[in-house]
Amino acid sequence: MSKFFKEFKEFAMKGNVMDMAVGIIIGAAFGKIVSSLVADLLMPLVGALVGGVNFTDWKWTIVGERASLLDKSIMMPAVTLNYGNFIQVFFDFLIIAFCIFLLIKGLNKLTASKEKEVEEAAEPQPTPEPEPTKEEVLLTEIRDLLKK
Repeated sequence: MSKFFKEFKEFAMKGNVMDMAVGIIIGAAFGKIVSSLVADLLMPLVGALVGGVNFTDWKWTIVGERASLLDKSIMMPAVTLNYGNFIQVFFDFLIIAFCIFLLIKGLNKLTASKEKEVEEAAEPQPTPEPEPTKEEVLLTEIRDLLKK
């Protein structure tokens, strides 16, 4: 049995598993931030633009509020299709997906620029040709004079 726990500990302590756990935790926190952005800042603005409409209030009532068949003093709630809530969640999804797209695009840009810097630093710079010595300059001048 101890071999099983030893194998599990090795698996759980691998870098990839720990990185994934950190990513999930940060992703959940980021999701809450974006959800708040959508629900508290963007959707009220969208509602104001379309005339102060709150999408979550939109619903279709199938069966209204009614008395229970077993006990007439108990009122049963209405049965509704809450399509407005679906519209709200759909807009939330679109905005969250767009925000995540922008985040990933920005991270990729940062990563690409960092990789480019590393590649440029790793590439050997072409060495300039050495200046001719005085002797070579003198010999070149003599050659040019002899040609004339």
